[in-house]
Amino acid sequence: MLAATEPLKPLIAVGQVTSTPDKEHNFACCSRLVREATQRGACIIFLPEAFDYVGSSTEETLGLSETLDGDTVQRYSSLARECGVWLSLGGFHERGGDWERTRRIYNTHLLLDSEGSLAGAYRKTHLFNVELKGRVSLQETAYTNPGPAVVPPVSTPAGKVGLAICYDLRFPEMSLALAQAGAEVLTYPSAFTVATGSAHWEVLLRARAIETQCYVVAAAQTGKHHDRRTSYGHTMVVDPWGSVIAQCQEGPGLCFAEVDLAYLRRIRQEMPVFNHRRPDLYGRVAAPQKDPLPPDLPLGHST
Repeated sequence: MLAATEPLKPLIAVGQVTSTPDKEHNFACCSRLVREATQRGACIIFLPEAFDYVGSSTEETLGLSETLDGDTVQRYSSLARECGVWLSLGGFHERGGDWERTRRIYNTHLLLDSEGSLAGAYRKTHLFNVELKGRVSLQETAYTNPGPAVVPPVSTPAGKVGLAICYDLRFPEMSLALAQAGAEVLTYPSAFTVATGSAHWEVLLRARAIETQCYVVAAAQTGKHHDRRTSYGHTMVVDPWGSVIAQCQEGPGLCFAEVDLAYLRRIRQEMPVFNHRRPDLYGRVAAPQKDPLPPDLPLGHST
C-alpha cells in the first residue's frame, strides 16, 4: 500500500515494430502490443513513426495515405477507448487539407486520450533528406510538406508531453522550446536508419534528456520493412539525468518505464539550468504555438 504522501509513478509502455506496406498486418501487430501493455498497467503506449505503414516507393507511400478522419485513425481511436489508455501514434501519413493542390502529405504525430479523442497533433517540421554515399539515400521532402509549427505540450496521465518526430531529435532548439513551455516528457517516435542510428541514436536521446531535464521516450521501427528500407530499432526511455532506464534490442516488442515526476522536479531544483540560461547573450528560442492547420475531426478536440 502506498503511503498517502508518496507520489505515484505512472507506467508507460514504448513499442517497437517492423511496419511494412501491409496496413492490416501493421495494425494487428500494433494493437497486439497495445493490449499487452494495457494488461501490464501502462497508462500511455507510445508507437513509432510510420506505425501505419512503410511504403516501398513514393507512389505507394502517397497512395496508402489517409485523412485524419479515415479508417486507420478511427480504428486506433476505438482501440484507445476499448483499452482505456492513451496512445501516442508517432508518425501518421496524413492527407491534409491541401492534398488536392499539392499531392503531398504530412508526417503527423497524433496523441489520443483514453476516450479515443484527439488530444494533440503535431506535423513534423524538420524533414529528413540525407545522402550517405553507398549507405543511405532518403528524401522526405520529395513527398512530404513540412509542418507549420511546434505545438504546446499536452497534459497526460504521465505528465506534460512534448510532441516531436524522428529527425527533430537533431535540433536541440525544439526540445528547449518544449521544455520551456512546460514539457516533462519529450517523445521522439522514429524510424532511424541503421547507419545514422548506430552512430547517433543513443547519444542524441541522452543529450536531449540532459539539456532539458526531461524524460525522453523514443519508440522505434526495427528490422527490414521491404527490399529498400531497414531501421535501427533500439527503442529507448531516458530519464532526466540522462540514464537509459528502458530499452528494446532487436525485433518487435515493448519496454516499460515509470515516470517519476518528483525525481524530475528534484533534478531541476538541484541543478536549475533554465534559471542559468543567458538569452541576453545568445537569444531565446521561440515558444510553441497552436498548429494553424488544425485537423477537422469527429474525434474530440485537438491542439
